Amino acid sequence: MNFLDRHNISPVMFAFISLVILFTTYQIIGGALAYLFFQGQINDQTVNGIRWLTVFSQIIFLLAPTILLTKLVSSDIRAYLRFKSTSLIQIILAMFGMFALGQMLQVYLTVQEMIPLPENIQPFVESIKKSIEQLYKQVAGASNIQELFFVLFVIAIVPAFAEEFLFRGLVQRSLERGLTPLKGVIFTGIIFGAFHLNPFTFVPLAIIGIYLGFLVLKSGSLMVPIAAHFFNNAIAVFAIYLKYDDDALITGKPSAMSPEILLLSFVFFLLVFFIIMYYFIRASNLLTKIKSEV
Repeated sequence: MNFLDRHNISPVMFAFISLVILFTTYQIIGGALAYLFFQGQINDQTVNGIRWLTVFSQIIFLLAPTILLTKLVSSDIRAYLRFKSTSLIQIILAMFGMFALGQMLQVYLTVQEMIPLPENIQPFVESIKKSIEQLYKQVAGASNIQELFFVLFVIAIVPAFAEEFLFRGLVQRSLERGLTPLKGVIFTGIIFGAFHLNPFTFVPLAIIGIYLGFLVLKSGSLMVPIAAHFFNNAIAVFAIYLKYDDDALITGKPSAMSPEILLLSFVFFLLVFFIIMYYFIRASNLLTKIKSEV
C-alpha cells in the first residue's frame, strides 16, 4: 500500500495538497527570495541573477518536490508520471498544433484588448500589463547567440520539464484517478492558467493547459506535452530576439486587422488545428494498436 492508501487520502485531495505545497514553495518562497536579492529591480546588472534564480526556483521549488510527492503515490515514478519515450510524429504534430493554437489565442487576446474598461481603473490596469510585459521581455530577451541559448534554457527547457512534471504529470494523473480523465484534463488546465498569477493571460494559459493535458492523455507520454510546451516558449523567445512583435500572427499584426480579417484568421488556424489533431489522434491510435499487438 502506498502513502495515500495507508492514510485514506483521496487522489483529488492529494492533488490539492500538492498544489498548496508547491504554490507556497515556488510562488511565495521563490518570490520572497527574488525580492530579497533584487528588491524588485530588474536591469542589465540584475537580469542574469533573476534568470538563475528562476532556474533555481523551477528545479528546487517545483521539479524536486513534484518527484518527492510522486513517491508517496507510486514506487514507479516514471510510470505514474507517464515519463516515457514516444514517436517523433506525435511530437511534431503536437508542436504544429501548439503553433496553430497560439495563433488563435493571439486573436483572442486582440479581441480581449478591445473590451473597454471603466475609465477609473484603466490606467492602473494598463500600468500593470505594461510592467508584466517589460519584465518578461527583459528576462526573455537576448542580445547575442550565447545569451539566446541561455535564455532558451531558462524560459523554455527548464519550465517545460518542471511545469509538465507537476501539472500534466502529478496533478492531472491524480485528478484522473479521483475524477475522470476528461475532468482531470480540464481542471488541470484551469489550475495551470491560475498558477501563473497573470489575470490578463489566464484564459489562453488555461486553454494551453487543457491542450497539453489532452496530448499526454492521448499519447500516453509526458514527453509530448513537454516538447509542445518547450516549442511554445521557444517561439516567444525567438520572437523577442528577432525584434518581432510578440502579438503578431503569420497573417499580419492583429491590432492592424479589421474584425473580418481577424475572424478569417481565427477560422483558418482553427481548421489547421483540427486537421493536425485529426492526424495526431490517428497516429496515437495506430501506435497504441501496434504496442498492444507486440
